[in-house]
Amino acid sequence: MDMHGLFRVISFPTGEAKAVLSIKPDKHVFRGEAVTLRCDIEWERDTEWKYSWFKDTNPLYSSSTTQEFRFSPATESHSGKYTCSGEDIGNSGYSQTSDAVTLTVTGLPRATLTVKPEGPVFSGESVTLKYTCPAVSLSISPSRTQHFITDSLSLSCEGQSDSTGWRVRRYTHSEKVSDCSSGWGSVTGSTCSISSLNTSHTGVYWCESESGENGNPVNITVTNGDVIMDSPVHPVTEGDPLTLRCLYHHTKPSNLIAEFHKDGSLLQTQTTGEMTIHTVSKSDEGLYHCKHPEKGESPQSWISVKGLSRSGASFSVFSLLSSVMAASPYLLVSIILGLKCYKARAKPEETNRTEAATEAGESC
Repeated sequence: MDMHGLFRVISFPTGEAKAVLSIKPDKHVFRGEAVTLRCDIEWERDTEWKYSWFKDTNPLYSSSTTQEFRFSPATESHSGKYTCSGEDIGNSGYSQTSDAVTLTVTGLPRATLTVKPEGPVFSGESVTLKYTCPAVSLSISPSRTQHFITDSLSLSCEGQSDSTGWRVRRYTHSEKVSDCSSGWGSVTGSTCSISSLNTSHTGVYWCESESGENGNPVNITVTNGDVIMDSPVHPVTEGDPLTLRCLYHHTKPSNLIAEFHKDGSLLQTQTTGEMTIHTVSKSDEGLYHCKHPEKGESPQSWISVKGLSRSGASFSVFSLLSSVMAASPYLLVSIILGLKCYKARAKPEETNRTEAATEAGESC
């Protein structure tokens, strides 16, 4: 039986309760990223909903009271058209099914270097180099920046169809810079696995190629406390939604009320244990943590917001430098690596021969 057809037959009157599906971080993602589907029901009454999810009209997951459905890491097989619908638990009514939203998952592109003009040139002529940085992504599972001790963690370099030669590196206060193969993890191809985390694993992690190219860095925090905050590993795009939630070690409290703080100030108090910013802007960038009245508070995590312009990216780097250096020593390493990549991306494409040679040596 067509489940979508069933929902429409026994739904509320047309136009009264409508499901709306959104995808974050974007409708087009690269292999290895985490993807979250969110179902919102447009309905003026106070109603408790159960949610069902569909891919290409086939049932994917149902009977969940959670508005979000998440999978990580994404692969090309996750590409498709997704819809959702809601069931009113109290009145046994159904919403209309959402409009279909298409998710596209692709592999990450290889780096390319083009030179114009082609062939020999004369002294004094201008040369244009266009360098496309390799879009190397460090995929983390579970996909969050904070973790409890004794948890396991998998880190994979996803940047090319053949990821041979990429390795996971990190900076910690005790070991400085080291490779996964140095003993703190086990290596399989371009994947680093840590079977049991401890606080000494707190640091900055990134992918590096054999030629010294660096992927964007990721901060990892491991705590022996009872509370962590689930926050995105990679920067959030301006205009996208952002959901933060408190997670608890061992036993989940019966009272889920939680405070969410930004840059040391109380931002929201939520009875569900999670907070959502529906449309992220640059002003939302900062240090966040959550706090439970009985379990305690989580460590802080920096939430980055990707702007749509080069000037926005430049502002983000320098505002980060000025506002959070005292909060975590690992942010310095992360900023340096990120600035190095940004500098290579932001340089003008047209240079003289001397400048072009320098640019070709930059790593991203």
